[in-house]
Amino acid sequence: MVKPPVVKPSKVTVKKTVVEVRVIAFKKRTVTDSSLAKGEKVVTTTGVNGSRRLIYEVTFVDGVQTAKELLRDVVAKQPRTQVTAVGTKVEESESSECDPNYSGGCVPIASDVDCSGGSGDGPAYVRGPVTVVGNDVYGLDRDKDGLGCED
Repeated sequence: MVKPPVVKPSKVTVKKTVVEVRVIAFKKRTVTDSSLAKGEKVVTTTGVNGSRRLIYEVTFVDGVQTAKELLRDVVAKQPRTQVTAVGTKVEESESSECDPNYSGGCVPIASDVDCSGGSGDGPAYVRGPVTVVGNDVYGLDRDKDGLGCED
C-alpha cells in the first residue's frame, strides 16, 4: 500500500500597516531678565511635548511577526521649548533711598521733606524724631538741637 503524500499546510503571510505615536520631549532654555529681581524665576513660555508618527509595514507569518519595515517618520506636532527667565536685577537697599544726613529713621530723598503732622506741603514726609548727622538739607531741626521732627 502506498502512503498518500503528506501535504504540509501552506504558511499564511499577512502584511499590516502599523502606526506608532512617540512623544518628542520639549527642551528647556533659561534666559536672563534684568526686570526681575536677582534669583527670581518665571516660566515665560510653557513647554509642550510634540509627537511623531512612525508608520511601519509589519509582516506576520502564521501569526508570528517576521519583519518590520519603517515606511514613514512624520512629525505630527512640533514640541515647544520651555523658556524660564531668571532675574538679574539687584534691588537697591533701603539705605540708598534714605538721606545720609539723618539717622534714627528714614528721611526720603526728595525735592522737599517735611515733618509728618506739621504745616509743610511735602511732597515727602518723615515721622520723627530723627537725628541730624550731616547737613540739615530739609530744615527739619528748627531749634538747632540736633533733632528734627521732635514734636
